[in-house]
Amino acid sequence: QVQLAESGGGSAQAGGSLRLSCAASGLSYRANCMGWFRQAPGKEREGVAIVYGGTPADYADSVKGRFTISHDYTNNSLYLQMDSLKPEDTGLYYCAAVNMWISSNRCVRSSLDRFDYWGQGTQVTVSS
Repeated sequence: QVQLAESGGGSAQAGGSLRLSCAASGLSYRANCMGWFRQAPGKEREGVAIVYGGTPADYADSVKGRFTISHDYTNNSLYLQMDSLKPEDTGLYYCAAVNMWISSNRCVRSSLDRFDYWGQGTQVTVSS
């Protein structure tokens, strides 16, 4: 049984930092694509950052230079270090995984339907 559990959300002032964690269990040993997504109130869910084979592969333009995604194989955890936070970063943040091996050109932020397992989400609120 696949489970993804996010933690680390909360409130921060603009310019501050938060670190999100995602504990993954039950994934296939061949699974090689994971990512962080977010959904702001009244907006569609969007991809924030992706790892492929454990290596950061893509970031949304809006977070480049501020957010860092990382993957720890020893405990199969995914992290998102968020620095220089802005009010527009507010939203519900989800960890997601593709539970099979896929090619790098298919591990993309925009293909949300390709991610077949999702966590429950953790709220991030940034105030100005």
